[in-house]
Amino acid sequence: MERRSLLKNIGLLAGSFSLPEFSFANSKAESPQRVLRIAHLTDIHIQPNLIAANGFKNCLHHLQNLDIRPDLIVNGGDVVMGSKNATLEKSEKEWAMYQKVISNENSLPVYTCVGNHDILVKNETFHGFADGKHRAADKLELSRTYYSFDQNGWHFIVLDSVQEKFDGRGYTAKLGEEQMDWLEKDLRKTAEKIPVMIISHIPILSACVFLDGKNVKNEDWHVPGGWMHTDCADLIALFSKHKNIKLAVSGHIHLQDQVVYNGITYCCNGAVCGNYWFGKTQQTKAGYAVIDLFSDGSFNNNYISYRSRDGKIEG
Repeated sequence: MERRSLLKNIGLLAGSFSLPEFSFANSKAESPQRVLRIAHLTDIHIQPNLIAANGFKNCLHHLQNLDIRPDLIVNGGDVVMGSKNATLEKSEKEWAMYQKVISNENSLPVYTCVGNHDILVKNETFHGFADGKHRAADKLELSRTYYSFDQNGWHFIVLDSVQEKFDGRGYTAKLGEEQMDWLEKDLRKTAEKIPVMIISHIPILSACVFLDGKNVKNEDWHVPGGWMHTDCADLIALFSKHKNIKLAVSGHIHLQDQVVYNGITYCCNGAVCGNYWFGKTQQTKAGYAVIDLFSDGSFNNNYISYRSRDGKIEG
């Protein structure tokens, strides 16, 4: 289990916030007990400037002042802006800023997965990519980049979506053989009565990937392999054997959507940074998701926008 508990006393914003109208809830015949509330934050993209730092801080204050406070945070990756062309000095500043804000402004336990921007690649080789991912895991205090844990009657699986391409140029979205074997074993050993939630940085299945830019060329769709899992069909086939998988959440695209396929709900939950701290991405404002999990395996996924106090971003 990978868990980072940050229990510092902080001064939070006064007042409380209630959930918005826009939400997705799977049908519940009765009113089962809510056993867990999760704040799903993804694509923070911390940069060495006050807009990003203050925006992230305000997001943390907002979620900790909800009328019903979340029990934990799931961080969906792309913690820092990074990029393969970033300097080590810039990357270190970004990580230091993230760690300062999360330490000083948050009192909830955090579970994290690695995003593509978290991986600093000094040279486009296998070793360069592997070293960059290892460094990201160290910064996030992860002993490895995929893992699972249990809490309040639910099982959680955190996946590593970001793999280097065979030619060493860039990344693609998939698990790889070793991680897929691990996932199969983890699902097999999870009792059928225990509901499962899956977390990945890159969507396993998504509709909004088709709308991220102009993706129709010569009257055909062209969606890059780094935008949605290229092993999607294999994962769906595996998931079909495990009816206790209820939902899978992701980020990466900075857009919000919900796709229901074969009884599983796939939620792409926007971005804390919106459009890299400059307004919204298309119709999706900067925000985060509040996920309520219930004792019968049902859930609600609510996407919440927030507004920066400095007025530079509406989200």
